[in-house]
Amino acid sequence: MCGIYKYDGLNFIDNLYIYGLECQINLSMRKILLPLLILSALFKSQTSINVFSQIVFYDGYASNVTQPVPANTIRLANSKYAKKLTDAELNSFQNKIQMNVTIGALCDNYDRIGGVHIALVPKGQASYTMSDTQVKRFEVGRYITPFMNKNISPTEVPYSYEVNNLYSVFSNADLRNTYDIWVELDVFGVPYAANTQVAGCANRNDVFAGTLTFVTSNDATINNNFNTILPLLDSNTLNNYNNTDMAGQTVRLINFNIPQAATNPTFFIVTTPHGANNNGEEYVRRQNIVSLDNAQMMTFTPGGKSCEPYRMYNTQANGIYGPNPHSATWWTNWNNWCPGDSVPIRSFSVPSLSAGSHTVKYEVPTAVFYGQSGEIVLSMYMQSQNQNLSVKDLSTVDISIYPNPTSDYIMIKGEKKVNRVAVFSVDGRKLSETNDSKIDLTSYPPGAYLLDILLEGGSHFTHKVIRK
Repeated sequence: MCGIYKYDGLNFIDNLYIYGLECQINLSMRKILLPLLILSALFKSQTSINVFSQIVFYDGYASNVTQPVPANTIRLANSKYAKKLTDAELNSFQNKIQMNVTIGALCDNYDRIGGVHIALVPKGQASYTMSDTQVKRFEVGRYITPFMNKNISPTEVPYSYEVNNLYSVFSNADLRNTYDIWVELDVFGVPYAANTQVAGCANRNDVFAGTLTFVTSNDATINNNFNTILPLLDSNTLNNYNNTDMAGQTVRLINFNIPQAATNPTFFIVTTPHGANNNGEEYVRRQNIVSLDNAQMMTFTPGGKSCEPYRMYNTQANGIYGPNPHSATWWTNWNNWCPGDSVPIRSFSVPSLSAGSHTVKYEVPTAVFYGQSGEIVLSMYMQSQNQNLSVKDLSTVDISIYPNPTSDYIMIKGEKKVNRVAVFSVDGRKLSETNDSKIDLTSYPPGAYLLDILLEGGSHFTHKVIRK
């Protein structure tokens, strides 16, 4: 080795020359080999769990097809497949988890919504249906397909998600003793346009192909100390509850009851607006507001980035991209998501939640659903540090509070009757109280007010309104 000279029978000059040359070679080789060894060690520590490989999706509106499915896989619908993770696969997960999805073009050339869901199925149940109330599911990734033509490369689009928080689900022994853990992959497509617009798609009903793989490794810098999972909503839709195009108040209340206090709960949210008609919700960027027990937790507006990086995947002519690149200003003026992109997974945390009833309020104040069309697709789940935390009395309530702002009256309409409404000033003074769903603000000066609303069944929340 370098640093030690050993005489081997050659004269001193020869030995010194060879010794120096060897040292140079050894040092150079070390510079090359050391990074390779490190990379090799990293790759050896990674494990890949392939769940679905090029599984074929069919027309979402048609009756379920009868084509065979891969081993250990069930077809829940033409647009959704599920596969149970084995104990060996679950045991191989480490605390760093990357979820990779690839969607391939077949005979749908439009942008569609798809996602990945985890289903907790009662232990030992060989299969299940979407209507099985014993199954608890939550969405862990959502994507929008590009406008793809199967005859033009690239014919696949990749999506990637960091889902380290799933390690606490996959490794939870108590959870696994009660449930089998299934992975669901879905994409809702239809072939009708492609039947006439894409060569080779006449009379076909296959729309996309999907692949899903988890890549997992250990990372000492990741601190994942969740112990429990509480599914709250899975692809629930908010839409035009009162059949009006009035810009009012679209509100979803998620009521849940926990039997014990929750430590450091984190709420994960996946949401996208849809509706492609003129003035449709996916073409108008609107503010979304999330509150927990009357405290505002998040305010965000979806989208707002350039979709040019995904142009390469949009190989089918469409009305969004056009023949020439658009500026970032053009994109951010209207887009809520990009065809070919992953949807962000948003989250918020609080230090604790007491045992008992709680309400998450999700609102999109200016949603219109023009032409009584469109929807907002919402998923939500919670993780905390408590062992065996469960949800009792989980329910959702949809309600509209409109018009807001108003010059005179506020209307409260929904599936639950109004029991009581109190009007407060923003500094906390109680101004009036009624059990009517029509709130008279004509005697108050212009400004902001808080409605303290109690609905039949116990839903209780506050809501800010403006008198103009």
